[in-house]
Amino acid sequence: MSSHPSIRFAPLTPTSLLLAVLAMGAVVLGSNVLVQYPINDWLTWGAFSYPVAFLVSNLINRRFGPQAARRVAWAGFAVAVVLSVWIATPRIAVASCSAFIVAQLLDITVFDRLRAGNWWRAPMVATTCSATVDTAIFWSIAFAGSQLPWVSWAAGDLAVKLAIGVCLLAPFRALLWKMAPLKAGTRG
Repeated sequence: MSSHPSIRFAPLTPTSLLLAVLAMGAVVLGSNVLVQYPINDWLTWGAFSYPVAFLVSNLINRRFGPQAARRVAWAGFAVAVVLSVWIATPRIAVASCSAFIVAQLLDITVFDRLRAGNWWRAPMVATTCSATVDTAIFWSIAFAGSQLPWVSWAAGDLAVKLAIGVCLLAPFRALLWKMAPLKAGTRG
């Protein structure tokens, strides 16, 4: 339930749900593949694609509300589980799915609580909190105990996620007018 009961959100149509779930699934699948390819001792390619999941979540949350965003997160989680088990190593699949659902639910909650402030505050704070939690969960499950430089990869991953989170404020702002909730008393 939204912490802002006076806001009337647009109904989440089956088409919007499908598109959002497909976007989430594509981001997670792509990131699970890309995380297996290091750029250097500080970074893998997955760091560049994964922050888009927070953009998708924040846009859905803005337009359709936190309940709809949770539906998308859980459906995206189901898609991610199936695709990750099929395409990624089992350890990466478990790490990815665990980090994904915890981070997405945190992102949705933080965004909803801050939605009434400046346009940039909710997506920036939600993405920062969620990216940090996602990074801690994913990297510790996926690579802890391995001989790979996973701690430095995690640090590089978080730095890139946060930088891309800032860059994604521009498309968020550009799409904001389309994704704003309905005014109280208006019809969708």
